[in-house]
Amino acid sequence: MSLIKVDIMNTVLDQLAELETSMLADNNKLVRAMDAGIRRINPGRKLLGRARTASCRNDFLTVMRVLADAEAGDVLVIDGRGGHLALAGEMFALEAHRKNLGGIIVDGMVRDSAAMQDIDLPVYARAVHPVAGTIQTIGDIGVAVSCGGIVVSPGDVVFGDADGVICGSDDELSALVPGARDIMANETRAFAAFE
Repeated sequence: MSLIKVDIMNTVLDQLAELETSMLADNNKLVRAMDAGIRRINPGRKLLGRARTASCRNDFLTVMRVLADAEAGDVLVIDGRGGHLALAGEMFALEAHRKNLGGIIVDGMVRDSAAMQDIDLPVYARAVHPVAGTIQTIGDIGVAVSCGGIVVSPGDVVFGDADGVICGSDDELSALVPGARDIMANETRAFAAFE
């Protein structure tokens, strides 16, 4: 990857870090936003990074593999294929935090939600469930997945906060930054008028 491309990618992530997902959505209502069923499990910092994708059902061996391969800044985006067993928990979140990942999103179940409250790593999921999946089968890794009702491709920028999660290519999200900054400036002026 060329140095210029790396600089552009880092710039997009840096620009998004100062914004909120709602500002991007206000700028373009058609932004790829995950449905409201994908919700934040723990408090803390924003989720921001590049998608590292996997797809599996009721078996977290795939999640173990994608977590092992992940690098700093990656966001694990897991399509749980409608399964009913937990695909991640406290140990996954601790390892993702140790590796300095950007976060974890599971379109499915997670567990150990109480323990995750003190881990400084954003975790989003559809729901919690106490029963963990099996460890028998490797699913699909590094493919486009369906997560929260949208398609997420490997390398997409993923950005989440308390309002939800959006994703897109560098070009898609870069195009929204100037308008989102204008919205942020207008909101700052409006709130100052209330003081």
